[in-house]
Amino acid sequence: MKKTVLIAMTGLSMMFAGCGGGQKNTSTQSDPDIVPTDFKYEVDEFADLQILRYYVPGFKNLTLEQKELVYYLSMAAIEGRDILFDQNNRYNLAIRRTLEAIYENYKGDKNTQDYKAFEVYLKRVWFSNGIHHHYGEEKFLPAFSQSFFAEQVKALPVEAVPVKDGQPVDEFIKMISPVMFDAKVMAKKVNQSGGDLIVSSANNYYGEGVTQKDVQAFYGTMKDTTDLTPVSYGLNSRLVKENGELKEKVWKIGGLYTKAIERIISWLEKAEAVAENDKQKAVISKLISYYKSGDLKEFDNYAIAWVEDLNSQVDFVNGFTEVYGDPLGIKASWESIVNFKNVEATKRTEIISTNAQWFEDHSPVDSRFKKEKVKGVSAKVITAAQLGGDCYPATPIGVNLPNADWIRKDHGSKSVTIENIMEAYDAAGAHTGFNDEFIWSPTEISSMKEYGFITDVLHTDLHECLGHGSGKLLPEVDPNALGEFSSTIEETRADLFGLYFLADAKLVELGIIPNAEAYKAEYYKFMMNGLMTQLVRIEAGKNIEESHMRNRQLIAKWVYEKGKADNVVEYKVRGGKTYVVINDYAKLRTLFGNLLAEIQRVKSEGDFKTAKALVMDYAVKVDPKLHKEVLERYKSLNMKPYKGFVNPVFTLVQDKDGKILDVTISYSEGYADQMMRYSKEFSVLPTYND
Repeated sequence: MKKTVLIAMTGLSMMFAGCGGGQKNTSTQSDPDIVPTDFKYEVDEFADLQILRYYVPGFKNLTLEQKELVYYLSMAAIEGRDILFDQNNRYNLAIRRTLEAIYENYKGDKNTQDYKAFEVYLKRVWFSNGIHHHYGEEKFLPAFSQSFFAEQVKALPVEAVPVKDGQPVDEFIKMISPVMFDAKVMAKKVNQSGGDLIVSSANNYYGEGVTQKDVQAFYGTMKDTTDLTPVSYGLNSRLVKENGELKEKVWKIGGLYTKAIERIISWLEKAEAVAENDKQKAVISKLISYYKSGDLKEFDNYAIAWVEDLNSQVDFVNGFTEVYGDPLGIKASWESIVNFKNVEATKRTEIISTNAQWFEDHSPVDSRFKKEKVKGVSAKVITAAQLGGDCYPATPIGVNLPNADWIRKDHGSKSVTIENIMEAYDAAGAHTGFNDEFIWSPTEISSMKEYGFITDVLHTDLHECLGHGSGKLLPEVDPNALGEFSSTIEETRADLFGLYFLADAKLVELGIIPNAEAYKAEYYKFMMNGLMTQLVRIEAGKNIEESHMRNRQLIAKWVYEKGKADNVVEYKVRGGKTYVVINDYAKLRTLFGNLLAEIQRVKSEGDFKTAKALVMDYAVKVDPKLHKEVLERYKSLNMKPYKGFVNPVFTLVQDKDGKILDVTISYSEGYADQMMRYSKEFSVLPTYND
């Protein structure tokens, strides 16, 4: 199971970009591609979501072959969209295609409450790649009536209704309506609150009748504790029960999702032909081979080749990678990011990765859990050019791969910070009033305005580059020993590593942080977020489900509780409003170090009991009174707690003989236009992928 999670959402940058200091530009070309002054980041907003654009500085300065490579990889990034919809729930494609058919064929009054609510629901389904909230995991319900839905489905051309096995339209409506409208049916995409986590989760990684006990027994028998290079068992398959026997249906050519995978491969083959060098060509070739066979040993070969390709300007992630969608952390969602290196900003991460051994040696964890020799840690700052699958529309700000512990130990890891995405969040969130509403005093506000952006990206750098790559498991420990708590514990470990070293004098010595006081901006932001402001992402009366949110509250609550005797961090009330106040930053850093040491021990020893206790005691429960206050204060700001993106559009410019002359990029496509185009041009899977 993956322990070193791809997506790392740090601080407030995924939620409250207003804590930063305005628009940045990190283009490093001799002819700087500066974000135009009239560039519009905001595209649309609805429900709890805001849609943004991201600018791609430096694209016009790539070579023609590099642009062509970006184009082909971008097409491959879009082709897997339907895979994710189906992975998230077996009815998602049926629901999306029905809604899109209504959207295209609707003849009635578009000013009615039902239709307006219908549009919002469709946009939410697009955003979340299904009917469950992309972050909170709970099913969101339509605000339009069931009668409106039934009437619109019946008004559609018969061929536009995605019926199952030739069923009558009335039967289709009867089948699909409870899935959409009944809050108790398929209530959570990922349930981590107890009971049978597989049966109570609505994702489509497991067939009907498969239980948590079945899954654990099935994959438990596969594991060989003497194997030092184990594959990621179950990563790329659906586990089903046929005639009482458990069987894997592998996602590959000739297997599940074959039609989409065939299209992905066709673009990868074009990309292979214009690869920058032999190493990159080998990476693409091995990925294609893995897609064809479904063999997880071939996946490991691809991952090793990918991590060792350090000289290519253009890079990408494409495939079954992240395991957050499975409550047991076994099955991977499909995702893709296409990017190229920001050369100037990468100097910062290269300094960090070059000094990886120093950071490992000076970590506050027990020496038994440290790597004697850190291998192959590489890091860079990238410019995202295209997002796909589980990285679209909502996307990470940092990437750390490969996931297998043994590959990281023997071959190293590759880490990136996606700076143009962070810049988009920062620019779109400026002047929101958030700082004045939630931050304690002008001192903290001033610190964030001056140092908020740089300390946020540095925390991401440290989290991805060093945090996930630090430490080691004891030889006898199963990589999946922490089970359903592993993702939260791993993100906690990486965040703590970044927080601890963000305040270290070494960063000033290395010249990558302005001064010895700058770290306080990130410390305050992190504690405020973990203790209070991230609660705006949760409905009243609910607890925390998502692993990153659990990680942040675990850290913040733990250090708050352990620091009470010295009043390190406290809540203060002024004018009836609660604020977080940090009284001793030095002691706070010590507490971060103490928790890091314990979290690393838990992971290194595979201490499931302590992992469970830490998560359940600190990471899950929400103070209802504080939660209510935060929601009311946030509502007054008229902000959206979640943000996502539309992609830029790449176009091949060819002469009359088909020779490629250029690849252009445009930013004019709207949210609904892009989603509908993707559904028309990149949707080849059957509606029901049994």
